[in-house]
Amino acid sequence: MASSALSSSVFTSPCSLSSRVYGDSLLLISRTRCGPNRLCSSRKLYRVRATTLQENEKKVEVEKSFQPKSFPDEEGKGSGEGQSSSKLEGWIIKLEQSVNVLLTDSVIKVLDAFYHDRSYARFFVLETIARVPYFAFMSVLHLYETLGWWRRADYLQVHFAESWNEMHHLLIMEELGGNSWWFDRFLSQHIAVFYYFMTVFMYMISPRMAYHFSECVERHAFETYDKFIKLQGDELKKLPAPEVAVKYYTGGDLYLFDEFQTARPPNSRRPKIENLYDVFLNIRDDEAEHCKTMKACQTHGNLRSPHSFTEDDLDHDPGCGTSTRLLGVIWCLWSSATPHPHHIELNYRKQFQISN
Repeated sequence: MASSALSSSVFTSPCSLSSRVYGDSLLLISRTRCGPNRLCSSRKLYRVRATTLQENEKKVEVEKSFQPKSFPDEEGKGSGEGQSSSKLEGWIIKLEQSVNVLLTDSVIKVLDAFYHDRSYARFFVLETIARVPYFAFMSVLHLYETLGWWRRADYLQVHFAESWNEMHHLLIMEELGGNSWWFDRFLSQHIAVFYYFMTVFMYMISPRMAYHFSECVERHAFETYDKFIKLQGDELKKLPAPEVAVKYYTGGDLYLFDEFQTARPPNSRRPKIENLYDVFLNIRDDEAEHCKTMKACQTHGNLRSPHSFTEDDLDHDPGCGTSTRLLGVIWCLWSSATPHPHHIELNYRKQFQISN
């Protein structure tokens, strides 16, 4: 199977994004516009590499998340106070990532202890856990919208598509018998409940930390599937693909399948499912796409639905009110004292394309 990869450069700023599709590449064009009582950042851009994965490639690379030193010093450059603030934020990011790595390693040790020789059961537990953060993200987003703090249509669309993808991974593992033991169902469901409330709390305090934690989980899932494919590839090619996998990857409307893959334009990935090897190959590649999306989410304003880009985005920019810091509950409480209903409604109408 030939290996090929197509890379696209994504230039992002902490403000609004525009885009065009050139062949198989998606170019995001960032603009900065500030208004009264809005947080503002400089026009300095920084590059994020996004690798477009092809269906037929064997090796998939998943880039590591931003490290604190990779964030540009955008606020107060040349100012002692600004530099101190940037340094403090770097330490906060480092602390958040360290805690996430520790939590992820703890979960991995539990899975290794119980499932070192039971792959399908391990995958069942892993997929039960992996889909939980997207429920948590949507719960908090709906809460914020209900309270009138901010609306993020693209975030809701993409996170639902991610949960839909993970649900089908789970259905595949159930069809393969990964949930046949009562203990596996008990363990995965109880971990999932705890994980949900932990993620809700984390997302309300620091969305950046919650997204990085989810990235760590998805990265482990990618590495687990990649290792399994390398070890069992020959045997998997002899086994038939589950019906649920064939329907999900090749049948009907693939809108939601494209929706969670924010690093690539829609319709650029159409898997072929001929055997069980192809199924696991595509599940592995799905996890790589989740990693990219979670990485993009760690800078507020980076995430856009792949289906939301239009030519009008290049000529119209309603402005933005964000910086590189994500919007946790503390920011929302402060912002609620000085609401900007016109900006919120404008953003809502633009994202859902509602006309008067």
